[in-house]
Amino acid sequence: MKLQGRTALVTGGSRGIGRAVALALAEEGADVAVNYVSSEAAARDVAEHIGKTGRRTTLAQADVGDYPDVFRMAQEVLKEFGHLDILVNNAGINSDKTFVRMDHASWRKVLGINLDGVFNCTKVFIDQMIKQNYGRVVNMTSVIGQIGNFGQANYAASKAGVAAFTKSLAKELAGKGITVNAIAPGFIETEMVQAIPEKVRNRLLEQIPLRRFGTAEEVARAVVYLCSSDGDYITGAEVSINGGLLM
Repeated sequence: MKLQGRTALVTGGSRGIGRAVALALAEEGADVAVNYVSSEAAARDVAEHIGKTGRRTTLAQADVGDYPDVFRMAQEVLKEFGHLDILVNNAGINSDKTFVRMDHASWRKVLGINLDGVFNCTKVFIDQMIKQNYGRVVNMTSVIGQIGNFGQANYAASKAGVAAFTKSLAKELAGKGITVNAIAPGFIETEMVQAIPEKVRNRLLEQIPLRRFGTAEEVARAVVYLCSSDGDYITGAEVSINGGLLM
């Protein structure tokens, strides 16, 4: 088991990619805290599945965009696990509108969760990782942050910001036993993609060389790789998992 003895927190861990990541980390031996905002039932379901692997788990409720709330959550997780080795900043939202129609509230809401949330969650755990001279931080970006997209100026900006944050932090922490990487999923079969109208889905598939959408499990396996000893020499990277959409 590649992550035996490690502890992890996955933000937005109750569904979609976050759920798959939480389960994959547990299957490889890690104890996993599952963060959620309001979907407690879904988070408990993930925790139950983690429990079946024999690993410890805890629910970590917090709004990642609210720093005091995140600070409280961190204290609870550290009290439960004693320390944190792996942080997966996965929580994210979208609020799609053309820029002409986008109001300030939509801009701030997306940036507040997707970008400020990564800062908040990393900030509350990084001192502890530095003290133990070990840490693995994985941030979820997006192919949209790499290529932009119609009606997603806020989402694209937030994800591009996370990519730049990842590279900067990787340079700062490379000498402290901590790697910081990003994963940029393309169109993954989650609730967000499943809600796309069929005609639009078909047009998207035509642009993807592999002619299919990705799975959350494929993204999760990349997280495991980066967090295990297999990924010890990787830092500051943005791993693209998009079926060839961007190449």
